[in-house]
Amino acid sequence: MTIRTVTTTPFEGQKPGTSGLRKAVSVFQKPHYLENFIQSTFDSLDGCEGATFVVGGDGRYYNRQAIQIILKMAAANNIGRILVGANGIFSTPAASAVIRKNNAFGGIILSASHNPGGPNGDFGVKYNVSNGGPAPEKVTNAIFERTKTINEYKILDAADINLDRPGSFKLGAMDVEVIDSVTPYVELMQTLFDFDKIKSIVSSDNFKMCMDSLHAVTGPYAQALFEQYLGAKEGTVTNGTPLEDFGGGHPDPNLVYAHDLVKIMFGENAPDFGAASDGDGDRNMILGNNFFVTPSDSLAVLTANATLVPGYKDGIAGVARSMPTSAAADRVAAKLGIDCYETPTGWKFFGNLLDAGKATLCGEESFGTGSNHIREKDGLWAVLFWLNILAVKGESVEKIVKDHWQEYGRNFYSRHDYEEVASGPANELMDRLRSMVKDMKGKTYGDYEVAYSDDFAYTDPVDGSVSQKQGIRIGFTDGSRIVFRLSGTGTKGATLRVYIESYEPDSSKHDVETQEALSPLIQLAEEIAQIKQFTGRDKPTVIT
Repeated sequence: MTIRTVTTTPFEGQKPGTSGLRKAVSVFQKPHYLENFIQSTFDSLDGCEGATFVVGGDGRYYNRQAIQIILKMAAANNIGRILVGANGIFSTPAASAVIRKNNAFGGIILSASHNPGGPNGDFGVKYNVSNGGPAPEKVTNAIFERTKTINEYKILDAADINLDRPGSFKLGAMDVEVIDSVTPYVELMQTLFDFDKIKSIVSSDNFKMCMDSLHAVTGPYAQALFEQYLGAKEGTVTNGTPLEDFGGGHPDPNLVYAHDLVKIMFGENAPDFGAASDGDGDRNMILGNNFFVTPSDSLAVLTANATLVPGYKDGIAGVARSMPTSAAADRVAAKLGIDCYETPTGWKFFGNLLDAGKATLCGEESFGTGSNHIREKDGLWAVLFWLNILAVKGESVEKIVKDHWQEYGRNFYSRHDYEEVASGPANELMDRLRSMVKDMKGKTYGDYEVAYSDDFAYTDPVDGSVSQKQGIRIGFTDGSRIVFRLSGTGTKGATLRVYIESYEPDSSKHDVETQEALSPLIQLAEEIAQIKQFTGRDKPTVIT
C-alpha cells in the first residue's frame, strides 16, 4: 500500500454551518471536493496523529463511498485507529456516545440530518470533538481557512474495507474496527432509564405505541430498544429500514413530513403514544392520542419531571434552550430554583454549559432535546424519557401536558418556515429588521407594546466567546415574542424562520387552537417584516 499525494485547488464555500458542511450530493461527488474538506479537517487538528477517531453516517446516498475515502485519507494522515459503524451506520447520538466512551480524539459524522437524501438529495460532513459534541466555531473556522489555501491531499492506495459486519482490519499502519453501533447506545440508555418500568407499559396489552423511524438511521436502534429490550410488539417500529433516499420521504419529524405517523395518531383508535426521529437520529417528535407536544413544551415537561427518571433522580443543575425556543422551560427553571440559559441556535452552544456542569437538560424548538449523557441532541433518548414519565405517572401524554399548563401557564408557540426563498431578498429583509430594532423599544403595534428588540448576541458564560447576529428578537410587555432567523441548515436558497410566541396564564383559554391564539402576532410579524414583499410568498412552506 502506498500513500499518494494528490495536487488540488480550493473550492469556494466550504464553510461549515451550525451542523457541518452540507451541500447537494452532486457537489460532494465532484473530484477532490470531499477530499479537500477532509484533508483540511486533519490539517487543522493539532496532535491527531496516532489518535482514535469515530466514523459513520446516517446511511444516506454516498455514505458508504465517502467512508471508504475518509478511511484511506485517515491512514495516509497517520491516524492511529478508526471505529466505524457496521454498514457505515452511526446515528449522531450514538457516535457522540462512542467518542466519549472510547476517549476518542474526535469523530467524522456523515449526515445532512433532516434534509432529503438520494442522488438528487443532500449530503453532509460534520466534525465532532473529543467531548462528543459538534466542533466549536474556533475549530470550524480553522477548517474553513484551510480550505481556502489547500493545494494537496494524501490518500492511501488500498482496497475498500468490508463494512457489512463487525471485524478488525488494517489500512497501512492504521487499525480499523467495524463495530456494532447499536449495542453501546442501548447500554448507555440502560444506565439512565428504568427499563423494567418502561417495559411494564410498553409490553402491556393496554398500551399501544408507534415509533416512526422514517427509513432513516434510528430504525436498527429503535427496533433493538423497543421491540427487543422493552418487549413492544413486532411492528411497533415503522419505516425501520434505513434507505439511501429515506424511501423518497423527507426525514424531518414534524407534523408535515411525518404525515403517516400523524395520520395514525390523529385517527380513530389511535395509539397511546407516538414518536418519530430524523435522518441522523438526533431529533424527535412526541405525540399522544390526538395530541401534539411542541418541542418547547416537551423540554419544559422533561425538566419538570426529571427526578422521576433514574438518571436524573437527584435533580438537574440547570436547563438550556436555544433563543427561538419558547420560554416554557424558563418558568419551570424559576420554580425549581435552577438557571435557565438562552443560547444561539446550534447544539454546539450547549457543549460548554454541559461540560461545565451548568446545565443538565437542553432543547431546541427544532425538535431537538438532550442532556449531559452525550454532547448531541438525542431523539430516542427523548422518547425513552417520555415513556419513563408515562410509566411512573400512569397518565396520558395529553393529561401530563395539560396539567403542566395548569401549573405553569401555556406558551402558545409556532414556527413558520419559508423554505428555499431567494437569498438576496431574504438577507435584505433581515438587514432591514436589524436597522429597525435599534429604535423599536416603547413603540406600540395595536395592543402590543415593544419591551425589547435586538439582534441577539451571545456571550458564552464559560469561555467568554461572543456570537453575533443570531436572530432578530422583538419582545412585548405581555411576554409575547416574535423572532426572525435565516437558517443555516438548507442547501438551496435560504429558509426564513419566523417564531411566534404568546404566554397565556388563564387555563380557561388553554384549549384555543394555536394558530388562532397567535393570529394577531402572525399578522404583526407580516406587518413588521413585510415578508410577502421580500419573499413573494403568501404563506409559509411549513407550519409547526
